[in-house]
Amino acid sequence: MKKSPSNANSAAGSPPDSGFSYTRDFFADLVDQALAHAKKLGATDAGADASEGCGLSVSVRKGELETVERNRDKSLGVTVYLGHRRGNASTSDFSAQAIERTVQAAYDIARFTAEDPVAGLPDAEDIAPENTHRDLGLFHPWNVTSEEAARLALECEAAALGTSKRITNSEGAGVSAQQSHFFSAHTRGFRGGYASSRHSMSVAPIAALPGRNAEMQRDSWYSSMRSAQDLASPAAIGRYAAERALSRLGSRKIPTTECPVLFESPLAAGLLGGFVQAVSGGALYRKSTFLLDSLGKNVFPQHIDIMEDPFIPGGKGSSPFDEEGVRVQARKVVDAGRVEGYFLTSYSARKLGMKTTGNAGGSHNLTLTSRLTRPGDDLEAMLEKLGTGLFVIELMGQGVNYVTGDYSRGASGFWVENGKIAFPVQEITIAGNLKDMLANIVAVGADAYNYGAKTVGSVLIGKMKVAGN
Repeated sequence: MKKSPSNANSAAGSPPDSGFSYTRDFFADLVDQALAHAKKLGATDAGADASEGCGLSVSVRKGELETVERNRDKSLGVTVYLGHRRGNASTSDFSAQAIERTVQAAYDIARFTAEDPVAGLPDAEDIAPENTHRDLGLFHPWNVTSEEAARLALECEAAALGTSKRITNSEGAGVSAQQSHFFSAHTRGFRGGYASSRHSMSVAPIAALPGRNAEMQRDSWYSSMRSAQDLASPAAIGRYAAERALSRLGSRKIPTTECPVLFESPLAAGLLGGFVQAVSGGALYRKSTFLLDSLGKNVFPQHIDIMEDPFIPGGKGSSPFDEEGVRVQARKVVDAGRVEGYFLTSYSARKLGMKTTGNAGGSHNLTLTSRLTRPGDDLEAMLEKLGTGLFVIELMGQGVNYVTGDYSRGASGFWVENGKIAFPVQEITIAGNLKDMLANIVAVGADAYNYGAKTVGSVLIGKMKVAGN
């Protein structure tokens, strides 16, 4: 029986206190209507997904409320296949007439689309059966009021401003509470969906030195978690952001040189992201990657391993299946420096003559580790390993060429001498080749930091070019 939006929250399948207007059962009914109409029109295969998201975002600046935004969106997406021709359409109207129009639009697009021999839904043997979908604890709704969110943001900013008289200004602080859910199905037998949440708190203070030629430095920090209870405290976020901004006062340039470079752990996650992009299906079948044909080859030093685990409870990259409904699995992507697996969707796998790896929608909870890392290898120990060189805490620009691997980014950080920070530096450029950088990872810190779906400690690269004065 259809469930109207007015009674959806009380219907089966709605998580308690979710704030959602629709239930899983209601979405399942929408999806089934779409698939039934697609088959009626003559589609050989079809898929559909219904989703809803809602949330609250509050920002403050200099002790005053700036914005309060509430968001709520919904969507039904339909994909229709006529043999190897594909059409896609979507709507935010959940009426029966709108569903039929959307399916018809997808069908018409497929009729006039050129055939693609590898286009199609995943193979049946790759589908994740519904009875195997794990509850990974991804949904922790935060029913925070706008007043409470504003209070937390103001507390966070006040902690930053109160850290030192040299914290003279702020670009503001913010609190965000977001949650969503979906249901998806297709004619190869997949049915599934789940709810998830993501909450955050952030602040960006400005430090200044007095005088006629006053210097100002900005930095920021944030905390982002599935559950609001796991967020760092407003005081801790504000104080740490302020300390980062203060540490950058007195920044200067350095002469152009070649030296070891230590990437702070949040930036090291970007290096891991660069590897993922280079060994993902789209780049591989288009031959637009510097790591073409790298499967089974050493890309990292032998002490480096990379694990992918979709099943970490509450993980930001956790999922019981990928966006195509394909089963996912924990696996070693890199073993002793050797690439053991790519990141493939059903489409890219067929283009490459391989099997999908369940990565439609991206990677799942990647962790880069070194077999040389010891428990005491914190940031202080990593600076000692660096010796004399550059410690980078901020990168600017998009200077990475994934076809050639050429890497050139604006940077800020600290010059380190004999394992100790000597002074802050800015307006420099670091350059190299990403392939050489990955192969020349000397050490990975025990100061592991989770950045989105990637976890890695600070990473020391043996040598890079640093352009300064």
